[in-house]
Amino acid sequence: MTLETFFKEHFRTALAFSGGVDSAYLLWAGIQAGAEVRPYFVKTPFQPQFELEDARRLCTQLGVELTVIECDILSSGTVSANPPDRCYHCKRLLFSLLKERAAADGFSLLLDGTNASDDGGDRPGMRALQELEVRSPLRECGLTKDRIRGLSKAAGLFTWDKPSYACLATRVPAGRAITRTDLEKVERGEAALSRLGFADFRLRLTPGGAKLQVLEGQLPLALERRRDILSALTLDFPEITLDLNPRVPID
Repeated sequence: MTLETFFKEHFRTALAFSGGVDSAYLLWAGIQAGAEVRPYFVKTPFQPQFELEDARRLCTQLGVELTVIECDILSSGTVSANPPDRCYHCKRLLFSLLKERAAADGFSLLLDGTNASDDGGDRPGMRALQELEVRSPLRECGLTKDRIRGLSKAAGLFTWDKPSYACLATRVPAGRAITRTDLEKVERGEAALSRLGFADFRLRLTPGGAKLQVLEGQLPLALERRRDILSALTLDFPEITLDLNPRVPID
């Protein structure tokens, strides 16, 4: 099956839209196929502001209206407690909210951007999508991440080379309660590191502060800009460590 065939069969759908590579291409493909695809972005404390800005920019580029839904995900005691299967509970809550809003807007089918490279065994959140009967056309059509990036580049989408981004909650070790304050610190810290020239990195919370994980090619930059990193992060993180094992990017 191709995406064009999928959208010919399902010509009116709602889309869980993150502004990332996959959902951006899926939205573009639906529009190209002549389908009505309504993008929904759920804004929680887990999403940094730049994700919403990218989502709005992409929708403006494609000439579609973005619906933004606010959700205080931390009001869920199960999610904020941060158990090992937090992602399942979070996805279940957010996609239930999305389905309810989409149905109220007249959309009976909800899509997401899971692709054929995503390993379901590694992602407990995918179980929630299956339970809620969320469709994943990219996965169903066998489109891998590399293929989607190539197609996105050909389509002129600025998201084609955007690094994969996991939500801010993944910076908090499992079992440590997630607080809005910690999430804000991580968002500030990662924004500062981006301004220093780092890309596709992670700033993870530790008992005494935070640990920086960068790609192998950026380890020299981390050492070169050590004082700048300390200046940018010390206010929020008393102890800052650098992981000498380079971060392996995961698409």
